Amino acid sequence: MKLASLAILLCAAGLWAQMPKPAVSPLAPLAFLQGTWAAKAQGDTGAQGNADYTFEPELRGTILARHGSYASCKGPQDFDCAHQDLLYVYPDGPSQFGQSQSLKAIYFDNEGHVIHYDVSTPDATTAVFLSDSSSPGPRFRLTYSLKGGIMSGKFQMQMPGQSEWRDYLTWSGAKK
Repeated sequence: MKLASLAILLCAAGLWAQMPKPAVSPLAPLAFLQGTWAAKAQGDTGAQGNADYTFEPELRGTILARHGSYASCKGPQDFDCAHQDLLYVYPDGPSQFGQSQSLKAIYFDNEGHVIHYDVSTPDATTAVFLSDSSSPGPRFRLTYSLKGGIMSGKFQMQMPGQSEWRDYLTWSGAKK
């Protein structure tokens, strides 16, 4: 019985490997993010810093990873100038016969934050990461926009019961 199950599994794996791959990666709309970027950041608490972050495809191009950390930082005593974070962008499930896949992202940092995002690309040089509204607490929005070779970004918060978004951190800089 075990041998028959193994044979079926191997057959299924072989068929899966032979299935046609999508002609265009679901991550293609985010190609403008790829590379290493310098960022001069300003926080709502008065914190300022210089940081680098890199967006690069990983796992044979099936995900897009962003790694970031501060190079220099000045801020209030309670501001984490040793901040490091990871953001992974991935397609939400396998493509279905030419249908476009939605993109999701998950964020982690050294302070223990984890944020789940839906990802949209309203135009060819803008990406918007929006956290789930059903989660308790504030919502988060992370936006990247490339104009004239400068990548600008902002991390915003929306408190429960409010409609306004408040900038928490903004940055801009050129590709290195």
